[in-house]
Amino acid sequence: MKKILMLVFVLIGISNLIFAQDFYEISRDPNGSKVLKGIITRKDLSSDTAFSWFHENQKGYKPYAEAVASIRKNRDSIQLIAFSGTWCGDSKFIIPKFFSLLDSAAFSQDRLTLIAVDRKKTTTSHLAEAFNIISIPTLIVMKEGKEIGRVVEYGKNGMFDKELGEIIKSINTTSAK
Repeated sequence: MKKILMLVFVLIGISNLIFAQDFYEISRDPNGSKVLKGIITRKDLSSDTAFSWFHENQKGYKPYAEAVASIRKNRDSIQLIAFSGTWCGDSKFIIPKFFSLLDSAAFSQDRLTLIAVDRKKTTTSHLAEAFNIISIPTLIVMKEGKEIGRVVEYGKNGMFDKELGEIIKSINTTSAK
């Protein structure tokens, strides 16, 4: 009986180690800053003091109203994939605001995949290569497993949220045709 109980505890311990495993790697860049690489979460950024820029860069941001409405209207039919770098100035500026935009639209975090890249713009499992990521941040809108559009860095018009809203809004006009 003791052997069975011991085996059960060992199996539980091993399964906890396997399933508690993070989906990202941690490294340091030459100046000592923490760099994440792989699939991360909002909590990984918001709760780590190494990324104090996250909360700081959410302050004072007012999401573009039409983008909020467009995301809210389509929130159950789209998925978002965001490629970002914890070392990248543009990512540090945009990603916290991106989360504020999603919060305003009541977009479920379950429908978002956040992927961190290193300075070479590579990630675990070759995800950056699979999505042809050249610049970051890159925000990709997916519907039914297909890419509908993407916003690279600040977008073509300098307003990532406006462009994201326009991409999502176009889903309704193209499916209505």
